[in-house]
Amino acid sequence: MEKKEFSFSTFNQHCPSGIYQALIECNKQDKRPIFICIGSDLVLGDSLGPLVGTFLRNKKVGSYIYGTLNFPITAKEVEYARTYLKQMHPNSITIAIDAAIGSSEDIGLIKVLNKGLKPGLGVDKNLGLVGDISIIGVVATKSNNNYNLFNLTRLNLIYKMAENIASGIEKYIRYLENKDNFSIKKSFGA
Repeated sequence: MEKKEFSFSTFNQHCPSGIYQALIECNKQDKRPIFICIGSDLVLGDSLGPLVGTFLRNKKVGSYIYGTLNFPITAKEVEYARTYLKQMHPNSITIAIDAAIGSSEDIGLIKVLNKGLKPGLGVDKNLGLVGDISIIGVVATKSNNNYNLFNLTRLNLIYKMAENIASGIEKYIRYLENKDNFSIKKSFGA
């Protein structure tokens, strides 16, 4: 499979539309997605995933969403979550969402990739890959003490990233639902 990576600035008004288009590109089979939103509500810079999950739940998108501010899925639970998702949703595509660290020029970028992600890399954890598609938000620069940087991340950045990701996903889910409804009507001759 050809590697695809799309990047969008959080502060660009077209960011949600870009995320929506990137998800279409990464899921050419239009498989119904489920979402695993990874992170912790205890560390501001690591709260991107649970905040996205909470926004998606509040928008009542028609998909399974795992990981919210009330029930976060931290890097520790990812191994169990991955097994659970494969058993409960064997025919679905999993979209993993997490915060990431990068270069100072990348702070504020949201990246959509057609491969899974390795949670906990920013704090030197060596965990397995999760997801078929990943959405990451670069929230801090890489340093020797990444944990402290996660605590110094601005709430405005995390919140805006989460809003954009959730809006792009909501648009994508509506696209899939409309496509499904069109296929159903077409097969019944409506």
